[in-house]
Amino acid sequence: MSANRWRRALASGGRQALVSKGPSGARCKLDAGQLRALKAVLETGPPACGWSDQCWTLASEASFAALCGVSPVEKSSGKTQRRRLNRGGNRQANAALYRIVATRLRRDPRTRLYLERRTKQGMSKREIIRCLKRYVAREIYSQIQRTPALNASSAAA
Repeated sequence: MSANRWRRALASGGRQALVSKGPSGARCKLDAGQLRALKAVLETGPPACGWSDQCWTLASEASFAALCGVSPVEKSSGKTQRRRLNRGGNRQANAALYRIVATRLRRDPRTRLYLERRTKQGMSKREIIRCLKRYVAREIYSQIQRTPALNASSAAA
């Protein structure tokens, strides 16, 4: 489910609309203690994970993409014009974006159609994944900017 669909579901049905409808695949392999520890880490929020001075105060979507290592860098030669991903940035954020894209390629019909369309245009799968990672970073940044609690805490700092 995309970030925009989550936001619309929350706005229309409240928190109850976001409640899981049950597992769709394999059962969770974490025991109850591990799940409690994971929940505690997630509830501490971004500042506890070292993000308090970075992504919540970024000036633009492009700066967030650069932080995640998904900003395009020209890699052209001769008549061929190409771009590659920035090798800098936060590697964990980049890996998370890759996992999101890989999951969407397997599960999301819109992403599969995008893959087929871009393949017919002559792009390699690596280039398509680069574009998709930038799209996902754009979605995440827009959600970060729309979150009132995060905007209020960054404005107070």
